[in-house]
Amino acid sequence: MMKKIVLVLFIGLLGFSLTAQNGSAKIEFTSETVDYGTIEKGSDGVRVFEFTNTGSAPLIISKVSSSCGCTIPKKPEAPILPGKTGEIQVKYDTNRVGPIRKAITVISNADTPTKILKIKGEVKAPVVVQ
Repeated sequence: MMKKIVLVLFIGLLGFSLTAQNGSAKIEFTSETVDYGTIEKGSDGVRVFEFTNTGSAPLIISKVSSSCGCTIPKKPEAPILPGKTGEIQVKYDTNRVGPIRKAITVISNADTPTKILKIKGEVKAPVVVQ
């Protein structure tokens, strides 16, 4: 009888400690839009989205994708621990003249598993002085 009570208590405590550790990761971006403004054709197209894990569990970013091949996003490979910051780097092909209006989809284990980030701006052809 005593063994049964101890076993039940043990299983109960085990279950409790598992739920206590099952916090959730939260992803909070400094800004969800990066504005390139007006930039010259061929200029540096790299920008960064900074974020913080404001949750209580490690944040794992599983996938970052772009709405077109002209934008290459780069995600952090290691989990971001609670309270720590990370960044998603985005490289836009600035040889494409015209407006920039693109979306970057971030998929993670955060309580909001899908986040949409935006980049905007305009690439102008350099003025040729004759």
